[in-house]
Amino acid sequence: MFRRSVISLLLACLTLSTAARTRPHYGGTLRIETQGDPWQMPDGMARRLVLDTLTAVSDTGGAQPALAERWESQNGGHRWEFWIRPGVHFQDGEALTSDTVAAALTDVCARPVAGMGACPWKTVRGVGPSVVFVSDAPEPDLPELLAQTEFAIARQDATGAVIGTGPFRVTGFVNGALTLVANDDCWSGRPFADGVELRTRRTVRDQWLDLSVGKTDIVEVPPELLRQAQQQHLNVLVSRPVDLLALAIDPSGWFASREMRQAAALAVDRTALYNVIFQKQGDVTASLLPQSLGGYSFLFSTERDLERARALRGGATTSPLTLSADDTSSTMQLAAERLALNLHEAGFNVQVAGPGARPAAALALRRVHLEATGPQAALDEMLARFGQNSNVNGTDVAALWQEERGVLNTETVVPLLWLPRAWAVGERVRDLRLSSDGEPLLADASVEAR
Repeated sequence: MFRRSVISLLLACLTLSTAARTRPHYGGTLRIETQGDPWQMPDGMARRLVLDTLTAVSDTGGAQPALAERWESQNGGHRWEFWIRPGVHFQDGEALTSDTVAAALTDVCARPVAGMGACPWKTVRGVGPSVVFVSDAPEPDLPELLAQTEFAIARQDATGAVIGTGPFRVTGFVNGALTLVANDDCWSGRPFADGVELRTRRTVRDQWLDLSVGKTDIVEVPPELLRQAQQQHLNVLVSRPVDLLALAIDPSGWFASREMRQAAALAVDRTALYNVIFQKQGDVTASLLPQSLGGYSFLFSTERDLERARALRGGATTSPLTLSADDTSSTMQLAAERLALNLHEAGFNVQVAGPGARPAAALALRRVHLEATGPQAALDEMLARFGQNSNVNGTDVAALWQEERGVLNTETVVPLLWLPRAWAVGERVRDLRLSSDGEPLLADASVEAR
């Protein structure tokens, strides 16, 4: 009996010790390294930590309250009213009001950003405790659209620094490191970590090296290196496919004819990109929505038809055409070169622009990030990213398919692959999860003391 009592006591101590090690606690600094701009839209990490949106994406894909606690549609979706959550303050102590929200959203529409769509409303104004949106056309998915980081609520202080209502606030940017500290008075609760150190413009090689020696806690894992990371036994978190790789075709010059655009679309070899460049990660696609959202992407053919591409192109000699990639990574350059080879086989004279070059290109290889998780909001978002207007007539899958088919039949956008996002996480980090669009939820993560 004594022996059993001692064993039970030891097991209880071990259980308590394990629970203590895994229980989230406050303190410490999360160290993160990335390649990109922390303020870029839609996936800049600092932007998500400092700023909030009126709504947020729920686990089921719909909109849930954030800075707006409730909303109501009026006049058949032409008018929306969002009631602002009371008691919320910016990180400098100024109260969040309907007027400051309307001013921030008006500023967003006044300063369009390349690759982002136009604002889905005609006017926005503060009315008492609520913000009222009025649009020319019905906007049934406005609550879902307002969850996108494009519409995050921000203001600037006298020095020009960006101020939000999010869980962290900016304290400095020195030697490529952006430092953030916890917002103790955040309306959604204080984050567990005392701060975040975000080092930008770091190559993947340097990120992985720093992770291996304990200099950082969270690093990027590009999809083409996901298998390698797993073979090295890194602790990797992987999202669903959230990045669309697509070929955008300028419908002017040589591609003013739809037959020429069709020829280019039929010449691309998606399977080679999937197998060779991206190491069989993600999904081959010819759809603007992933299969998990639309449910109909299999209806769009992904097969290459080189003979038909040659027939549509005809025998005319083309002047050199430029194909550019929207980022300077070696993987995107390799993918662009592979596509140029595909097009050359169909008779097009295509040259790939060098890294960093921004020429006026007839063809552009783009990687577009998807935030929305609802089918209609996702299609609206993707169309906006490619400069297309959404004219969806209805909310069912058939209406979405008809709208997407009409856009893809113009052959100005050629979807190629849907790719996941992945992150390798160090031993100090506890309870880190990814958002629905593959970004780390840092406010919910904690750092284990060592």
